[in-house]
Amino acid sequence: MSVDPVVAGLQAYVVGGAVRDALLGLPHGDRDWVVVGSTPEEMAKRGFIPVGGDFPVFLHPQTKEEYALARTERKSGRGYKGFTFYTGVDVTIEEDLRRRDLTVNAIAQTATGALIDPLNGQADLKARVFRHVGEAFKEDPVRILRLARFAARFVDFTVAPETMVLCQTMVAEGEVDALVPERVWQELSRGLLCVQPSRMMQVLDEAGVLPRVMPQWRSSDSVLAAIDSSMAHTLPLEARYALFCLNTEDRAGLSRRLRAPGDCADMARLLPVVLEAYLTQQNAESVLSLFEVCDALRKPERLRALLRTAAVVATVDIEQWEARLICVLGVDAGQAAQQASHPSAIKAAVRQARLNALARVI
Repeated sequence: MSVDPVVAGLQAYVVGGAVRDALLGLPHGDRDWVVVGSTPEEMAKRGFIPVGGDFPVFLHPQTKEEYALARTERKSGRGYKGFTFYTGVDVTIEEDLRRRDLTVNAIAQTATGALIDPLNGQADLKARVFRHVGEAFKEDPVRILRLARFAARFVDFTVAPETMVLCQTMVAEGEVDALVPERVWQELSRGLLCVQPSRMMQVLDEAGVLPRVMPQWRSSDSVLAAIDSSMAHTLPLEARYALFCLNTEDRAGLSRRLRAPGDCADMARLLPVVLEAYLTQQNAESVLSLFEVCDALRKPERLRALLRTAAVVATVDIEQWEARLICVLGVDAGQAAQQASHPSAIKAAVRQARLNALARVI
């Protein structure tokens, strides 16, 4: 087998999630590599593509896998950006692993498969425990969010008591106040797509994070059950976020605070409207009004998504609503407009045609 000249002679190790998941017998995506004893100049000379900002990170020119120079870090300010990094050729793989968040993520593997595990991450994998690497954990508040997301993904793992105490200390000391909305949303959105999102919220609640990063959000047993059920319904992120917001009165404020994407904010805003329409007396006028509020004539797929989402928490006859939607979409607006006595009456004439069509199927 030919040797890859780009990496030949490099002291490179696979680290992090790829090693963890392989040890758990789980499939993994792209591998992340740490390179020991090299320099940015040597990496560039080999053909690696530099992409790092704060510290040297490179992409392999063919595989596009990420290679970072081994580094140590020191707290130099507040929040997750308040660090200075050292990437000298003398930094060892063990030193690099000690700056990571959890012991289960601090295992490296050589190209030949040998494991380097200075923090006993394998033991915690076997015990199904998330344990922080060291006191440096509290220097980066994003690590609490990641810990909570891991709890939502690996549902048979528990958080070590001392790690939870450290998270609570970080909250009390105001460290999480430095979290920016983009990072909160990044981790929340990934957590909502995990196996059991409610565990993420439970960890954040126990740590005391929620009032600091999303004070508008209101939990309930039904909301937690709904976001967990979304996995079985294979719902997309915007639908899961809508369920997440179901008990929250200030949904618009929460979406603004999190800087949630527009499609997520819209779904969160409209889902209660759909549920309320389903629970009230339905006639042609109420159904058409719902379609208009949801802009279903221009965005029928969004209404279909809303109905599928509503079905998680209510008994919704989706086929019935689909028939109504098709009925309205089938109205010939041009022909209806010709029945108007005056141009100003066209809109009302088209709407009446749609009401007449609905009346025949309701």
